[in-house]
Amino acid sequence: MAPSSRESRIRRATILDVAAAAGVSRQTVTRAMNDMPGISPATRERVQQLAAELGYTPSRFAKGLVQGARISLGLAIPDLTNPYFPAFASSVVEEATQRGWNVVVDDFGHGSGSGLDAVARLAPQVDALIGYLGACSSDAQAMMGRRPVVVLDYPAGQAAGGISFDYSYGAGLALQRFMSEGRRRIAYLDSDQEGTATTRGAAVAAAAAAAGIELIVGQCLDSAPAAREALRALLEEEGGIDGLLVFNDLMAAGAMKGLHDAGRAVPEDCAVIGMDGIPLGELLTPELTTLALDLRAVGRSAVDLVDNLLSGAIKASSDEASLILKHQLVLRQSA
Repeated sequence: MAPSSRESRIRRATILDVAAAAGVSRQTVTRAMNDMPGISPATRERVQQLAAELGYTPSRFAKGLVQGARISLGLAIPDLTNPYFPAFASSVVEEATQRGWNVVVDDFGHGSGSGLDAVARLAPQVDALIGYLGACSSDAQAMMGRRPVVVLDYPAGQAAGGISFDYSYGAGLALQRFMSEGRRRIAYLDSDQEGTATTRGAAVAAAAAAAGIELIVGQCLDSAPAAREALRALLEEEGGIDGLLVFNDLMAAGAMKGLHDAGRAVPEDCAVIGMDGIPLGELLTPELTTLALDLRAVGRSAVDLVDNLLSGAIKASSDEASLILKHQLVLRQSA
C-alpha cells in the first residue's frame, strides 16, 4: 500500500535520501557520516551538510525506524525529580500515545547538565522533539535539521515552534490577590540563575513596579530545602513579610516550612502563593494557593504543534508556531 501524503511528509530521512541528494553512493554517505577514510574532505563536508538539512542522523535503530510507520517523539526534560516535569511529561505521553506515536524521554538534569547533550542523544532516534531547552534552542534546531523542535518557556528561542507563558499576567493576578487582602510587605522568592532574575522574576518585578509595590526579592536553588533556608534568611534580613510569591510550588512548599520554623503562621502572618499548579499543592497544610497551568493543555498544545509542523499545516518559525498560555489563580488556604 502506498503511503499517504501525510506519511510522506513526516517520513524520516534515510541514508538513501542523503545519497540521492548528494549524488553519491550509500557507502560514501556512511564514510562521510562516520569520518571514515576513502573520500575527499569536500565530499565529506557536502554530504554532512545535506544530511543536516534533511534531518538525517545515523542510528542503531535506523532499520526499525525507517520501516515502521510510527512517529518517534523526543522529550527533553531538565529534572524529573521536580514534580512539575513528570506531570508535564505524562501529559505529552498521553497525547502522543493517542496518535500512536512513540515517546523517548531524556532527563538531562543529572550528569550531563546540558539540554544540547539531550538533543544529541535523542536526535538519532526521533522525528521531532519537545523540550525545555533554554538558550540552546537554536543549536538544538540546527542539530535536528528539518525535523521540528518545539521549545517551552523560552520566547527568545530560534526553533520551529515554541510555547511560552504569560508571566506578567500571572504576576498581576498574584499581586492583586495580596493587595486585596491588605498585604503590603510583599516578597518574591526566585530561582537562582547565577545571580540574574529569571523570566518569571523579571515579570514579577515589572508587575510590582507598575502597581507601586516595593518588592522584596530573594533567590535560591530550585528545591524545597533551599527555599526553606532562603526564607529563614529573608525573614532575618527583612523582618515582617506578609505576602510571599514563589518561583514554583516545590519551592513554595519549602518556603512554608521556613515560615513555620520562624513561628510565622500561614496565611495569618504571611500569605503564600506558588506557581505551576502541581498536585503537591493540595497535599500541603494549609493547601497552597497557586498560579496554575493546565498541564494537560500544555502537553496537548505541544503535541498538536508538533503534529501540525510535521504535516505542514503550520510553517516552522511562523507566528502560528508561537503559542502563549496563561496561568490561572487557584485559591486555596494559603492565600
